[in-house]
Amino acid sequence: MTSSGHLTLTIAGHIATLTLNRPEKRNAMTAQMWQELPGILSGLATDPAVRVLLLTGAGETFCAGADISEIAKLGENGDDTALTVAAERALIEFPKPVIAVIDGYCVGGGCQLALACDLRIASSRARFGITPAKLGIVYPMSSARRLVETVGPARAKYLIYTAELIDAGHALRIGLVDEVVPPEELAGRAYGMAATIATRSRLTLAAMKEIIDGRADEEAFRRWQRVARESGELAEGVRAFQEGRSPRFSWDAI
Repeated sequence: MTSSGHLTLTIAGHIATLTLNRPEKRNAMTAQMWQELPGILSGLATDPAVRVLLLTGAGETFCAGADISEIAKLGENGDDTALTVAAERALIEFPKPVIAVIDGYCVGGGCQLALACDLRIASSRARFGITPAKLGIVYPMSSARRLVETVGPARAKYLIYTAELIDAGHALRIGLVDEVVPPEELAGRAYGMAATIATRSRLTLAAMKEIIDGRADEEAFRRWQRVARESGELAEGVRAFQEGRSPRFSWDAI
């Protein structure tokens, strides 16, 4: 286990868990935490042992948002949310699957982090809110667009305009989260999903994350197809299917 400020990293097998570790403040993100997150992700991106990342919060809260007492430290060059957007971008561009594991409150900057992950699993007691309208903050453009892509424009406006909390069932119905489970099953379900993903083709996962997130053009798509053929990943997948066994994908293929 390694710790940097209020961010704690553990790696078990092929699964890394990054924990927002400030439970006495409901894991509210300090300026330092926002600033350190991209560097931690950069190290994990090049670690061949890590195949999936879980992002979670210590205690019974995911993240209550940015620490309001440090709001002035989050901006630069006229952008009041520069640090939060940089951390969000680092999560979005992280080349491996990221699962947000959400218990308790996921509010403001917490939702910003969760939406930057690929998948979101929540406990039934989770509560969600996007609250810049309570503070007079202009929500980052990239965050607003990602919210719209996830839940649609009308529901995005509802969440931002009202700044009210919604429960896990509501979040599931509008597509803000992918699964809701009882609190006692949350960690096991998240780890089980991560373990399953860790057995899949790294090449496929990396290619599809880039394509689905809109960061790949036609040339990149063709390059991914070529790598799949030349690396032997496609051949191994087909051979394993024909032989009725689990494929042995190489995580060095890319």
